[in-house]
Formats: sequence, C-alpha cells, structure tokens
Amino acid sequence: MPRLFTGLEVPESVALRLSLLRGGLGGARWIEPGDYHVTLTFVGEIDGAAARELEDELAQIESEPFCVRLTGLSSFGGDRPRALITSVDLTSPLSALQTASDRAVRRIGLEPERRRYTPHVTIARLNGVSAGGVAGYLGERFFEPMEFTVRRFVLYSARTSRGGGPYTVEAAYPLR
Repeated sequence: MPRLFTGLEVPESVALRLSLLRGGLGGARWIEPGDYHVTLTFVGEIDGAAARELEDELAQIESEPFCVRLTGLSSFGGDRPRALITSVDLTSPLSALQTASDRAVRRIGLEPERRRYTPHVTIARLNGVSAGGVAGYLGERFFEPMEFTVRRFVLYSARTSRGGGPYTVEAAYPLR
C-alpha cells in the first residue's frame, strides 16, 4: 500500500531555481526537482476503500487560488539535522487549505499528524551531517525569495520504503 499525503505542487520554473541550491553538502540526499512540493496533510498508508473516501472528501474542499512565498533556506533537526528546507510563509489561505485537508482526513476516521504545521519545501534529506556543516552550507548560500500561484492541490502517493520520492499525483483538486 502506498503512503498518501495532500500537498501543493511546485511549478517547474521555481523547481529549477531551487535545484540550483543542490550540491556542496556531504551527506545530503538531494530531492529530485520534480518531487518538490509543500505538504498539507500526511495521511499515511490506507486501503483502497479509505483512499476513495478521502478522494471524495477532498473534492468537497473549496478555496480560491492564492500565492505561496518561499522565504529562505533552513533545516529541520537542530543539533541533529535531518532535512534541508526552504521556508514557506504561512498565509491565511494556505492555513485554511491545510486545515480543510486535515478535516477531510478526520471525516474518514483517520487522525492527521499532531505536529504544528510548518509549511516548507524539502530540498535534501540529511544523514550524518553535522549542525556545523549545515550552518556552513546555509551561510554560503544567498536565497532570493520566490513566489508562485497555487491553482490546485493534489493527493500524492509515495513509495513505502523511505521518504524523498518519487511521488505520484493520484488526484488533483482545482481551486476555484
């Protein structure tokens, strides 16, 4: 069974610019630019019947298109960094869409993640990279903020073996 999550696609033009940040950090497993995304709600592994229910619930979500702004480079994991990310502004429209996605998951009887929502785009997974190495990498990079308009959100599937893709769009939900 694949793992499912809802998210926002990163347009190819923005992904190309983000891909220029790849390299220069030993121990980084760089995410393929076609797999860059902003997660809304992690669902996990569910059976086919639950997935179809979820698709129906997600189709009921209403939102207008909105702008997403990538604001800087950072990492998750503190003294034991595990991911290199670009930060995303948590705007009202993004927060509302993420909350609606969580509610859809709850309506089919599942519990979304309890961690505080921190929108981001993961550009690398880190293994055995020191906090000093990450700090050095971040200090050497200039990040120019980027924006794109979200016109749909999607239901992604991922391999069960490990994070980082490849991701497949299972269903798309236009914003109107």
